[in-house]
Amino acid sequence: MKRTASPSTLSNGQPVGALYIDLRSDRRFADEELLLLDTFVHLAAVAIYNTRQFEGMNRALQRKVDELERLQRAGHLLSSRLNLDDTLREILNTALDLIGAEHGSFRLLDKRAGLLRLSAIAPSPAFGRPSPSAGFPSEGEGLEVSERSSVMGWVAQHRRPIRIADLREPPWAEIYRPLHPLREMRSELAVPLLGPGGGLEGVLNLESPRPGAFDAEDQRVLESLATQAVIAIQEAKLLAAIEAVTEQLLIRSPDETFTLLIERACDLLNVPHSAIWEVSDGEPKVLTLRASNGDFPPSYQVPVQSSLLGAAVLTRRPVISGDLHSDARVLRPELARQMGWTSALIAPLVARNGTPRGAFGVYTTGPRAFSDWDVRLLTCLANHAAAALQQAEALAQVKLAEERQAVAETFAVLGDVAANLLHRVNNRVGLIPVQVQDIADKRPAILADPYLEATLRDIEDSARAAMEAARETMTYLRPLHLRPIAVAACYRTAVAWLDLPPHIRLSASGLDSLPPVWAGEEQLRLVLFNLIENAMDAFADRSGQIRVSGRIVADSFDRDRQWVEITVADDGPGVPPATRGKIFDPDFSTKRSINKLGFGLWWVKSWVQRCGGSIALADSPHSANLTAEEGAGGSGGCTFVIRLPPAPRGE
Repeated sequence: MKRTASPSTLSNGQPVGALYIDLRSDRRFADEELLLLDTFVHLAAVAIYNTRQFEGMNRALQRKVDELERLQRAGHLLSSRLNLDDTLREILNTALDLIGAEHGSFRLLDKRAGLLRLSAIAPSPAFGRPSPSAGFPSEGEGLEVSERSSVMGWVAQHRRPIRIADLREPPWAEIYRPLHPLREMRSELAVPLLGPGGGLEGVLNLESPRPGAFDAEDQRVLESLATQAVIAIQEAKLLAAIEAVTEQLLIRSPDETFTLLIERACDLLNVPHSAIWEVSDGEPKVLTLRASNGDFPPSYQVPVQSSLLGAAVLTRRPVISGDLHSDARVLRPELARQMGWTSALIAPLVARNGTPRGAFGVYTTGPRAFSDWDVRLLTCLANHAAAALQQAEALAQVKLAEERQAVAETFAVLGDVAANLLHRVNNRVGLIPVQVQDIADKRPAILADPYLEATLRDIEDSARAAMEAARETMTYLRPLHLRPIAVAACYRTAVAWLDLPPHIRLSASGLDSLPPVWAGEEQLRLVLFNLIENAMDAFADRSGQIRVSGRIVADSFDRDRQWVEITVADDGPGVPPATRGKIFDPDFSTKRSINKLGFGLWWVKSWVQRCGGSIALADSPHSANLTAEEGAGGSGGCTFVIRLPPAPRGE
């Protein structure tokens, strides 16, 4: 008679099978035999458990390999798509294939409207292509970013993924918006599309008619695809920004281009504030604010040395500050606190020849670890900002050359006309004093009448004054004789002509060390005289100071070319913003006097241009410390910058 033993095989306390042993004789198992069998049972359980584990690992590994291969194929397909809509549809199809879902959609955030707009939808091929007429949502349809508006709105508001096992369960049943009009969906998986700094770009979701269709592994796969979607969205936005800026470079001013760049930088990098700064030509070097979307003081300036902005300019590399409140390179931490800034990324504006032209900064209100993509993106936009500066300078050079040519031709014609007119006036009016004197000699009795004597004297004086006025007017139109001229000597002569009141201080610096300029001596004296006299008139009865300075500067467009720069600055009331663009117009003048021609600074600009130079009204250094209200009133002084070519060597 046989005996049988069948102890259970256990692994981790769970039965995995049974081991059967038959005896050929009719007897009981000895204790030693049972102990030995118990050992075999444990070994068998371990073997079975390990085999099953290895099989599961092999299946999981094979799934990972298949998943990786599909993701790689999807990556190749995505990189070949130039259109964002095609890319999003390809990602959806890949997600449906990898996860086994039946339906999916992309909604991208419309930041202006604050809505999630439908951008792509992909039901399985068995149900046909989506069509609004068939009950599918229309492209561009918007959902609010709210947990009460929809499941995707919930994901967008909370910015975290969600797996819903059954859409019939509350609270999802109340907010679920069906995407498929013909088939009920029971489960949903949705993940947010998060861009730089955690900024919301949209939501990607998948749906299935099976309850509990998605697990944690499916969520991980969908999050990976969402990352690829964010990259595609960012690349599409960057390409659109570059195209828009390139168009602006050709038709808009630098300030308009800067405004567009700042708007795109804030959108692409998900930052609230951005600013563009330009390096001044002065010494020491300072960065002057050119454009921003923040509440900066007008004409705000930052020194290049020892500043955060200056670090980017000096190294010509992007710099990052994780905490602006404690960063020693931030020279005005109180401004950072006032603006609510915490972190900053600064990219230099570098010209084609490698010269630093300024800085492009973005600022966040929370801690931010800027990524390599953030740095590359801002650097790209900064390069376009530098190109805008160079484009503007090139156009200014062309415009200046055209203006010089027009002025030269105009003055050539006017000079001929004026010379002929002066000759005729002298011939006609010059006879009057001679005739008056002849009357006095031949009819002395007339002089006995006081009225006639006074009348003849007035006639003679008026005739002489008319001839003198005609000769003075010819000074403005006289042919220009260019030769090496000492600026300091012209300045001293101009000052000698002035009647300087005691309440105004006039000082000069750097003029004696300047090389000779290529100009007309009389015209340069008149330029300095007019600018200083205008500054004196602006003070009226108030005290103030006028400073005339000189230096050598490099051409901002051609660094191998140099200019002699003469600056006439005062701390008077300044020029109101409404008239800054008109002061060089021929019909603009604030002084209407019978002793002046009334052309104002148009004459000054014409003389400078005839010498091959330029003149501009610059921002006064005083205005950097003014409030917005003071700056709007035009206070803060007035600074005119004249640039003249140095005299050629050997002249």
